[in-house]
Amino acid sequence: MIEAHGAVLKYPDGTEALHPFDLSIAKGDLVYVTGPSGSGKTSLLHLLLGMLPPSAGELSVLGVQMSTARAGEIRKLRRQIGPVFQEFRLTPGRSSLENVMAGMRFLKAMDHSLKQRALVALDRVGLAMKAFVPIEHLSWGERQRVAIARAIARKPLLILADEPTGTLDRQNAENILALLTSLQDEQTTVIVTTHATHLLDMGRPSAHIRMDGGMMTISRRHGMTMDVNGGFA
Repeated sequence: MIEAHGAVLKYPDGTEALHPFDLSIAKGDLVYVTGPSGSGKTSLLHLLLGMLPPSAGELSVLGVQMSTARAGEIRKLRRQIGPVFQEFRLTPGRSSLENVMAGMRFLKAMDHSLKQRALVALDRVGLAMKAFVPIEHLSWGERQRVAIARAIARKPLLILADEPTGTLDRQNAENILALLTSLQDEQTTVIVTTHATHLLDMGRPSAHIRMDGGMMTISRRHGMTMDVNGGFA
């Protein structure tokens, strides 16, 4: 699913956003990524989504070699990924339903089929009654849930959720994490960045990645800790 060996991410100004890391994430894994602001959490998701290529090392996402992938390969890859961005990226003047459907336009399906999938996704995040409400009439937390519905409606192989609970109250945050973790049973791989460390015991996490200054420490379910060079502590 995701394999990295000595992968590095440097920005054009020379800043090393992600120091060399090894990583192995399998189909159906649930991975939490935590760390302070600026620690590299979002940079990791951008790397996995193909928004930035690795500066060095090897990185494979859903079988695509990210360092050599062409634009067409990246487009195909993104059709298999459900991203949830911190800034939501929803379209003003459109309803919740229209925003969710917009995330599925690349699918080869009739509009009525897309509409049904979008309605089911909105129901899963508790917004079925607001399907036809314009985005600008929703609260910040409701917009966050629309963004999550847009991601899961695609039925992706991989979900990358950047702080999906950041604008939600505790109850809604727990509901959303419960929804994301339930996708394991559908064999969807889920990677979640979060500051809500008190929620990390939810679900059956396969790994917990702690970020600090672009460096990773990976705790796996069996209790051992693997550093970025692959040695167990």
